Amino acid sequence: MRWSVFSLFGFLSLFAAIPSAHAAAEDYGVLIISRERLEVSTSCEIGIYIQDQLSARLFQEQSTSFNLPPGTVSLRLKLLPGQMPGCNPGMLAPGSQEITLKAGDVQKYRIAMTRAGMYLKRTGLGY
Repeated sequence: MRWSVFSLFGFLSLFAAIPSAHAAAEDYGVLIISRERLEVSTSCEIGIYIQDQLSARLFQEQSTSFNLPPGTVSLRLKLLPGQMPGCNPGMLAPGSQEITLKAGDVQKYRIAMTRAGMYLKRTGLGY
């Protein structure tokens, strides 16, 4: 009898733990960054800096994703030196872009380019 009571409490505590694990899974937002289009006409590698830390490197036709805590995220794109000729970075640091994520959000951006430089452009998830 004593073991069945302990078994019952153990079984019930297992069910109590399931919602907390599910809630913890949504305590972040997903940020997807792609370089799928040929908008950036360079074969150089592009570095993605999150909060001024190099977090990913993308070549043409690649994408990456990040699980980030909710809040405002500072992003910066920069050409990285590599083995391709002409891929040396410039002396000036590129400007940053701020993106706000909420818990459970999935946001997708693609790398685009203007005369002022590279930036992230919001796109649909079916892109």
